[in-house]
Amino acid sequence: MSLTALTSAYRLRTLCRLQIIQGHMMSSQVDSGVLLEKVGCAGVITLNRPKALNALNMPMVQHIYPQLKKWESDNETDIVIIRGAGGKAFCAGGDIRAVTEAGKVGDPLAEDFFREEYTLNHAIGTCRKPYIALIGGITMGGGVGLSVHGRFRVATEKTLFAMPETAIGLFPDVGGGYFLPRLQGQLGLFLALTGFRLKGRDVQRAGVATHFVESEKIPELEKELVDLKSPSAEDVSRVLDSYQNQSALGADKPFVLEQHMSDIDRLFSSSSVEGIVQNLKADGSEFANTQAKMLSRMSPTSLKITYRQLQAGAALSLQDVLVMEYRLSQACMRGCDFYEGVRSVLIDKDQNPKWNPSTLEEVSEESVEQCFSSLGEKDLTF
Repeated sequence: MSLTALTSAYRLRTLCRLQIIQGHMMSSQVDSGVLLEKVGCAGVITLNRPKALNALNMPMVQHIYPQLKKWESDNETDIVIIRGAGGKAFCAGGDIRAVTEAGKVGDPLAEDFFREEYTLNHAIGTCRKPYIALIGGITMGGGVGLSVHGRFRVATEKTLFAMPETAIGLFPDVGGGYFLPRLQGQLGLFLALTGFRLKGRDVQRAGVATHFVESEKIPELEKELVDLKSPSAEDVSRVLDSYQNQSALGADKPFVLEQHMSDIDRLFSSSSVEGIVQNLKADGSEFANTQAKMLSRMSPTSLKITYRQLQAGAALSLQDVLVMEYRLSQACMRGCDFYEGVRSVLIDKDQNPKWNPSTLEEVSEESVEQCFSSLGEKDLTF
């Protein structure tokens, strides 16, 4: 065989090997439920499990984290955009079923998932590049963690935000203890305890999103963002502001909670969850009765943990909040309400959980205190 033929054969083999490797990488990204691309000046993360409402699982976290860190230090990447595929959800939460099954049998996933998810939340919160989350559709739980700590969060009229964890024996984690107490007045505590849902422009009015842009304008917005040349955070902000100014949908309607904000501040200002419940029952208004009824369905242990989580988180850094929340996550894995809540809400769907303890009064301060205790060498570290 001639030298030319040998060289051609070598090049062909090398090309085939590269194609096989690239094929593996592409299929691994598809299998992992996330697509990672470089488009123009942007690193683009697409959550790609539309049939599961882009619920966040371990492979997705394990793909996103190293790529985010790589883009953060890459001189060719100026911004990071994260979005959800399928149109129905940005991300409806974490893969709770997998964590539940793992927790029941002592599988390490119950430790590892929260550890790696919270590490990613911290990386988003400290990312040096402008991080833009396009939170159209359902954005709950783990999806909030992938968006709310970033510099920019863009809601659309299709956005549905909630932190409904107290209904499944958990607590508003993924840094909920950091961002919720920093919302206006007692709004964060109200959202955390009741799981109240915010829609569309109200997600921005509450302070969860930074911008509101109509969904039909999002593709054009994305194109303008990726076509920017060496943009600063101010450049990104100007583009987002301009699209927000073009979006009049829902602008004529008041904030859904506007007439209740003073009530929320008054009724949810108490030194205990029991005090809040007493305030609601004593008030007797339709709004207060609705919230009292909602709280009566939630895990009493979760309500007490959540109250204390937000009280502490108001004075902590995001890093310290995530350390605290990791301890709480493992306390919930050791308890029983999480498994019962998931059974009731997600598996059997009977909406009739049997909480243990079943009343707020039966949840001792000692048991709550224990949930916040250090895990020693198993504590989350950064």
